[in-house]
Amino acid sequence: MQIATEKTPSIETLEAIQNFEGKYPKQLWYLSLVEMWERFCFYGMRGVLAFFMVDQLGLSDQKSNLQYGAIQAFVYAFTFIGGIFADKILGFRKSLFWGGSLMIIGNLILAFSPQDLFYVGITLSIIGTGFFKPNISSMVGELYHEKDNRRDAGFGLFYAGINVGGLLGGAMCIYLGKYVSWHLCFLSAALVMAFGLGTFIFTKKFLGPIGNSPLLNLEKTKRTTYEIAVYVGSLLCIPLIFIMVKNTAYTDYFMYTIGIIAMIYFIYETAMIKDIKAQYKLIAAFVFIFCYFIFMAISEQSGGSLSLFAKDNLDHNLLFFNIDPNVVNNSVNSFFVIVFSPLVGLLWIGMYKRKIEPNTVVKFGIGFLLLALSFYVFYATRFFANDQGISSLNIFTLAYLLLTLGELCLGPIGMSIITKLSPKKMFGMMMGLWFLSSAFGQLAAGKLGAEMSSIDNASLMAKLVAYTEGYKALALYSLIAGVALIAFSQLVKKLMGEVR
Repeated sequence: MQIATEKTPSIETLEAIQNFEGKYPKQLWYLSLVEMWERFCFYGMRGVLAFFMVDQLGLSDQKSNLQYGAIQAFVYAFTFIGGIFADKILGFRKSLFWGGSLMIIGNLILAFSPQDLFYVGITLSIIGTGFFKPNISSMVGELYHEKDNRRDAGFGLFYAGINVGGLLGGAMCIYLGKYVSWHLCFLSAALVMAFGLGTFIFTKKFLGPIGNSPLLNLEKTKRTTYEIAVYVGSLLCIPLIFIMVKNTAYTDYFMYTIGIIAMIYFIYETAMIKDIKAQYKLIAAFVFIFCYFIFMAISEQSGGSLSLFAKDNLDHNLLFFNIDPNVVNNSVNSFFVIVFSPLVGLLWIGMYKRKIEPNTVVKFGIGFLLLALSFYVFYATRFFANDQGISSLNIFTLAYLLLTLGELCLGPIGMSIITKLSPKKMFGMMMGLWFLSSAFGQLAAGKLGAEMSSIDNASLMAKLVAYTEGYKALALYSLIAGVALIAFSQLVKKLMGEVR
């Protein structure tokens, strides 16, 4: 069972790749393109999950929120596992190829029978994303020398690729599902993922040694045995994951278990490093990872409660246009990222030249303050509702603008700062830990959304009041987190050493 070639011929050395001229290495464009198509698949699926489960599977709003949180939690939890297997056995390339293949198969199963085989297709997509996602991010990190100050700009471009895919997938998949066919919705995700995987196959020769197996020193038969064991093991996990995803009561046990294992593994790897400064950097990285968990728990209402809020409680009027509010909910965040990401980048550059640029910790804090403001605006939609509980799509979209600006203060630099603070041999594990924090955030987001939608058979006005009261509470949590981060920024800055 040979998944990829033994070793892709390297037409460029790592030194030649990292000593590129200009702002971006050409390899970054290829990886960003691959990630764009994968994110079309991912965000397209993410955007339809809660809606599909209510509309087609007959789940209640509360159950749908819990199910959404469980699915997303498993998706991101498996990025941690996938990162470890990539670091230790497969290498980033083979891990990415295996993951992408499973995602394609999962979406084809969903396209064939969306209602009957929903959990089977979702299970394969969960495993596939776990092998795919952390490893392409790690390859981007390897394009740069450790102290190359162009790294942030590179991850900014990579982040833009993510959001172009999110914009297209978020808008197209929900539109196809609601107005054309759910079969076509899932088929489009499979086809686009196949295109992305094909792009990687044809461009990986330009990556030199980046992403090759870490076991190239082993004899071929032994190495192949290890690789096959990973492939077979991941397939044997399918029945277990299927059961846990379908029954959300098991999700908590799984997440607590993997969380404890991840913490023990992180502490062990950190303790094995003899350089105390490197240990301090890893502690600082963990602070950012924990903050990302909190941010995701709040902001990821977009795929759960906000999706159902858009479905039931918003009109179809955005400025001068008539548009489905679920299309807006699924794609406007990505649209705002594409538009405002360069402007935020220019703002940081301008502040740097004037020597007033905030450090990374303060940027995270500002992100939380903007997140708080956005959820206060989501709360304010209740004051623009009619007697039936239908509120303004314009105010809803304004809240997303503020949420996006908050995201831009930490999202693009988050992955970059983790690679800066981590030793190269721990890139995959630390990126997996970054995404694992998102898994816990997704799980928490689903539980928070379920708390807001705990009223069965409620009127639209009752739903409006319940959801907006929840958004008010989330705004307060964000405000507290933002203030705390800014207050303790100097302490974290000391842990980071020379890294900025």
